[in-house]
Amino acid sequence: MLNDVTFGQYYPVGSFVHRLDPRFKILALIAFIVLLFVADNFYSMAACFLLLLFAIAFSRVPVTSVIRSVKAIIVIIIFTAVINLFFHTGSHLLWQYGVVKIYREGVIFTVFFVLRLFFLVMASSVLTLTTTPVALTDGIESLLKPLSYIKFPVHELALIMSIALRFIPTLIDETNRIIAAQKARGADFESGNIFKKIKAVIPVLIPLITSAFRRADELGDAMDARCYSGSKNRTKYKKLAFGWRDLVAFLSVAALIAGVVLFNIYAYRVYPPFYEYIKVY
Repeated sequence: MLNDVTFGQYYPVGSFVHRLDPRFKILALIAFIVLLFVADNFYSMAACFLLLLFAIAFSRVPVTSVIRSVKAIIVIIIFTAVINLFFHTGSHLLWQYGVVKIYREGVIFTVFFVLRLFFLVMASSVLTLTTTPVALTDGIESLLKPLSYIKFPVHELALIMSIALRFIPTLIDETNRIIAAQKARGADFESGNIFKKIKAVIPVLIPLITSAFRRADELGDAMDARCYSGSKNRTKYKKLAFGWRDLVAFLSVAALIAGVVLFNIYAYRVYPPFYEYIKVY
């Protein structure tokens, strides 16, 4: 049931994106997320999709692995999309049944909302699939290093985020084992209404939480046994450095971002918006 969730897993392959500096990949993801919410027309959204396709192609990660990452939030996407569809008002009424009304503006807003969430999750999945937890920790710590001058625990925060990402696939495997053990004892997770299914999940949550605390305690003991002392006087086995790949990727991403911004500015002046062709009957 949870085998399709790929978020937090690392896909080992020697690709162009894998060899990029983790700091650049983190900054590129942040820029892409900002770009998604800046894009306000279909042309700009298509450019964002093109940028995402380039990242997936150069990462050599299977497209199915990236798409499966959306399954983890598909219920949330559907629920919020339905809410936006029925409660977003406008001036062009498309359909009405009693007090329920659907406007053209609501349909367009919902489409943009769903596309933004899909692209956001897929881009985040590309980052985790192409970057090891250790590299992510080093990248986050390096980017947040200026905060260390005001006594902010940068290294500890980066370590917590890295461990959280690393534990996602571990907890998924643990959940699958618990579900298999419960099914072997006669538990039923498939039949019944939504309330019965939620009730059936409770026997899974208790041992899962117990297992998570046990793993956290074991990890703490292992770190103590190796004399881990946080960021104090720690050295790096691999020092991060920007290379020619990062320069090429930076110029490419900057060009695509500039293209999206220009589309936002001039798309309505040069080309009519896509939804102007949607006729209202």
